[in-house]
Amino acid sequence: MTTSTSKSADPVLRTPRLTLRRARQTDLNDLFAVFSDPRAMQYWSTLPHADRSVTQDRLDRMMTHQPLGYFVIDRDGRAIGCAGLYDEGEVGFILHPDHWQQGLMTEAMQAIIPYLFANHDFDRLIADIDPRNAGSAATLRKLGFHETHRAARTYFIGGVWSDSAYYALPRPAAPA
Repeated sequence: MTTSTSKSADPVLRTPRLTLRRARQTDLNDLFAVFSDPRAMQYWSTLPHADRSVTQDRLDRMMTHQPLGYFVIDRDGRAIGCAGLYDEGEVGFILHPDHWQQGLMTEAMQAIIPYLFANHDFDRLIADIDPRNAGSAATLRKLGFHETHRAARTYFIGGVWSDSAYYALPRPAAPA
């Protein structure tokens, strides 16, 4: 993994197959394809985006978020998802289903997690997923997260209650 910065001092993280970067306006159609896909949004905290204006609102927030901690996942010049710091100490990720089962999210997060720990004072990173989301649970475990607890009826989306499984990854110990 390599890290570089542009004139705006935004980090750009590179992995063998991905570029992780700040969102830009030209990502709208690609991100709408992600956030409008019912498969990608099945366990997300909102309904699939019904029109581009909802994705545009999200994109606007992503483009202005300071400091950068939530990255667009770019593969071959296309935005295929997002990952990183979703909230204070909480990570989240989403990937278009055409790119599932290829290890891409693990690859992306293996670059993002060290960046987050190096640039923030979090004692740990946390994640909140729907316990039915086996793919995200497996990704989190591969990254070293462990489940800490569960809670019932945490999200009410589209008239249906969902539960939460909470995961944590402690800050790595400093080398001796």
